[in-house]
Amino acid sequence: MVSRTEPDLILASTSRYRAELLARLRVPFLTRAPGVDETQQRGESPRDLALRLAAEKAHAVARTAPGAWVIGSDQVCMLGDEALGKPGSHDAAAAQLRRLSGHDAVFHTALCVVAPDSTTQVRDCPTAVRFRTLDENDIARYLQLDTPYDCAGSAKSEALGPALLSMMRSDDPTALIGLPLIALCDMLRRSGFDVLARAASA
Repeated sequence: MVSRTEPDLILASTSRYRAELLARLRVPFLTRAPGVDETQQRGESPRDLALRLAAEKAHAVARTAPGAWVIGSDQVCMLGDEALGKPGSHDAAAAQLRRLSGHDAVFHTALCVVAPDSTTQVRDCPTAVRFRTLDENDIARYLQLDTPYDCAGSAKSEALGPALLSMMRSDDPTALIGLPLIALCDMLRRSGFDVLARAASA
């Protein structure tokens, strides 16, 4: 049970990027690790993978926090029909950027909100990008400067990532960073959590 002295909004994530974005809304919140296996299932599309993981993360934490609004999110980079996740290392990131060079990709950022009454909303907020043609010097410089090893697709849009791109298109400007705030505010409002009212009283 969430204590009355604790925030009743929980981010089911240990991502500092998502926590920094959620903090922009000026409402108190907690973060909890969801402990979800992120392995892609056989035949699962990148979009479906992101949606499933966002929901599983939110529900995993919601089960331990009755009375709270819980936010789950996940992002998968889609190149063609293939899912590109977090590279985890320099070599893997370099390999991803070589593959993305000169190509269009879609970053599926999925969002799930579980309300105190267990009502669940799930939404995909895609961002279409086009990577410019990158040479080995571009890739080496970028990875040295941004070290995006914990970012799907090996590019940080909130830092030097735009230097790799020739186009970015999305309905939600923070989706590519990892937490679509326009969609999140709408989903919270629909579930009875008014962000503006909560921020005013915080």
